Amino acid sequence: MSDVVDAAKRLLLGRPVRSEHQRRALLPKRLALPTFASDALSSLAYAPDEILLALSIAGLSALLISPWVGLAVAVVLAVVIASYRQNVRAYPSGGGDYEIATTNLGPRAGLGVGSALLVDYALTVAVSVSSAAQYVVVLVPALAGRETEFAIVLVLILTLAGLRGLQRRSPWLVVPVYLFMGALGATAVVGAVRYATGTLPVAASGQLDVVPLDAVDQGLMGLAGALIVLRAFTSGCAALTGVESVATGVGSFRRPRGANAAATLALLGILSITFLMSILLLAQAAGVRYVADPARQLLAAGEPVGEGYVQHPVLGQLAEVVFSGFAPAVVVTVAATALVLVLAAASAFTQFPTLGSILARDGYLPRQLHTRGDRLVFSNGILTLAAGAIVLVWSLDASVTRLIQLYIVGVFVSFTLSQAGMVAHWNRHLRTEPDPRTRVGMLRSRVVSTVGLALTGTVLVVVLVTRFTLGAWITVVLMGLLFVVMTGIRRHYDQVHDELALGPEPAASRALPSRVHAIVLVSRLHKPTMRAIAYARAARPSVLEAVTVSVDPEELAELRQQWEQLDLPLTLKVLDSAYRDLTRPVLGYVRSIRRESPRDLVVVYVPEYVVGHWWERLLHNQSASRLRSRLLLTPGVVVASVPWRLRSSVEVDGPVTTPPPPDPHVTPPPEDDPDDR
Repeated sequence: MSDVVDAAKRLLLGRPVRSEHQRRALLPKRLALPTFASDALSSLAYAPDEILLALSIAGLSALLISPWVGLAVAVVLAVVIASYRQNVRAYPSGGGDYEIATTNLGPRAGLGVGSALLVDYALTVAVSVSSAAQYVVVLVPALAGRETEFAIVLVLILTLAGLRGLQRRSPWLVVPVYLFMGALGATAVVGAVRYATGTLPVAASGQLDVVPLDAVDQGLMGLAGALIVLRAFTSGCAALTGVESVATGVGSFRRPRGANAAATLALLGILSITFLMSILLLAQAAGVRYVADPARQLLAAGEPVGEGYVQHPVLGQLAEVVFSGFAPAVVVTVAATALVLVLAAASAFTQFPTLGSILARDGYLPRQLHTRGDRLVFSNGILTLAAGAIVLVWSLDASVTRLIQLYIVGVFVSFTLSQAGMVAHWNRHLRTEPDPRTRVGMLRSRVVSTVGLALTGTVLVVVLVTRFTLGAWITVVLMGLLFVVMTGIRRHYDQVHDELALGPEPAASRALPSRVHAIVLVSRLHKPTMRAIAYARAARPSVLEAVTVSVDPEELAELRQQWEQLDLPLTLKVLDSAYRDLTRPVLGYVRSIRRESPRDLVVVYVPEYVVGHWWERLLHNQSASRLRSRLLLTPGVVVASVPWRLRSSVEVDGPVTTPPPPDPHVTPPPEDDPDDR
């Protein structure tokens, strides 16, 4: 069975990779831009949709202000890009927001960033694959209604790719990103030309009327209208996701790393702002409709379109409008968008395990997350991320709109704490920097970081106010739980470290027992029992005895008779068990020895079978396993498992050459006297 499992594992994951093959490719800017752009640019596939959707709650007239909302998002994006350009120059090691917050604000702030980023990466996968499923439906309408299943399949495929060690930094993976950027650029240019020449057609959804939801039939007037605009703004801030990936991956840039990463960020910001505004302006020009409840809000000839209406994403609708009459361009644009969304999800399968490894190294997560698998990837982190993403996709029905409510909080928590850390960083360095020219640069950087802190902090407050009841509270709860759990894990590791640390006296001198009391557990006389007795005698304990539990009088009588016939050189002690239990009598006897002689070491030899098939494990060693687990909790007790290989294990694993055990009837030779040496 183990061979079958191993063969299946090798088929799925490939052959193990030797440790010396681990290497980190350094990227020039032409490869670094598309490598990290997929994280940020992929948000353009759903951020404009969420702006229009939030505004549509107030009706058709509210859609007219979508470019202004987009402009506000662009301002925030420009400030965040400028702030992160300072980050990558100051911290080119690639620690990202976690390193900045931990170094400048302390471990608790760093842990807050770590909690936010872990949740954020899981949501990145969930949002990206859910949005990719929507774009696939544009090309394959038969998948409508199956988005959840398709998104989960995408997560499983990405998990398998991550476990196999397929790196997202492979050169061929930049092709879809450049294709996506080219498609967006072509859409913007061709759309602008057709609009200027009056040949831009109206979108299919533009023929429909939009009615406000019942609760906001006053449009954008009053407090409700202000909240809708703020909600649209925070939805559009999803376009900022992925900016931090450059700061995290700055170690992959060629030298000078900080300068190259800063240049990549600047170009990424220009592209993101240009494409976001182009999509929103063209969507307004083409009359694109994207609403929260299409069955009720969209009217055709005064009647609701009904549940059968399939609402395509904004970029998909724009492609059909701008490239009307040229279907290949529509297919390329939609397919490239879906691919970039999948690559953005794949990037989280690199970033989440890496951050998890760093947190595990610092003692905040189980240490299993710090070790690499046989394919030189953090397999446990990949599986953890996959499980979390699947739960999110399944529980929220792969709804991008519902997932976005959870998404923005973690993003701006990490932004805000990172900028606060950078302000503290510049304040600290300004206190010790004597060079006037260097101080001027530091003062300028501190101003940028301060503006970034003020703006991201404000947006975070707005997000919490406008989205808390819509689902943001779930993210806050998840982050809080992660923070508490990671704090508890760190406390546990610290306690274990202090408990196991060597004191002023050598550990060996304090741990020496006065005597060794050996016990061989006997159920019946057979080869495994004889081997256990022989091994126990070879260890030369101070006291050696065999112990059995009386469960069946006939079996006990037979055992006594065999024992006397073999004339074994140790006594057989019989423990009574009124309720036919094996574990409690042995535990009680062992503890009685410990009470009488607390400094004695008790060694319990347990004969066990080594089996070759999984189903044989269900038939053997159950009592021994239960007893061993209980004995391990008893202080001053050592459990020695004496294996006996059954024929099935030899057939599966092959024969193993081992020296024969000593004869239990032969007295071991005495130890050499140290004085005679």
